[in-house]
Amino acid sequence: MKELKFRNATPEDLTRIVEIYNSTIPSRMVTADTEDITVESRVQWFHEHTPDRRPLWMIEDLEGIILGWVSFSSFYGRPAYNGTVELSIYMAENSRGKGYGKKVLQYCIDNASKFDVKTLLGFIFLHNEPSLKLFRHFGFENWGVFPDVAVLDGVERTLVIVGKRIE
Repeated sequence: MKELKFRNATPEDLTRIVEIYNSTIPSRMVTADTEDITVESRVQWFHEHTPDRRPLWMIEDLEGIILGWVSFSSFYGRPAYNGTVELSIYMAENSRGKGYGKKVLQYCIDNASKFDVKTLLGFIFLHNEPSLKLFRHFGFENWGVFPDVAVLDGVERTLVIVGKRIE
């Protein structure tokens, strides 16, 4: 497996971020979006991430090839939740299923305290068994189950919120 590098995303990365995100939509396993999003629709989201507080990292191999991205997003938007983030990991299609997720999630756990993050959350569909397995490997537990809250192609889907305290 390739070694990974993490770097802060730049505005020039937004097109690739959106391409990778959109590549996950057809599987109906990763996101509740059902149609491709646009770069323009993600500009505000991009600027809500800052290198010192809510990082958005590009994941690259040692040759600088972008393999995916990962972000810490504020949870619920209120100051009392500043120590809690939603973690999102998106890998490019040709990088999925190769074990990179473990390296990415370990990096996030190892670096969370640098951003005063004490709680990591993942919002994962119940039928997304690979992602649930990945997060559970690192000790994330079910903290919330929202039965049949999403409808994807006429099929009701359950959302699981997994969480882990970082000490």
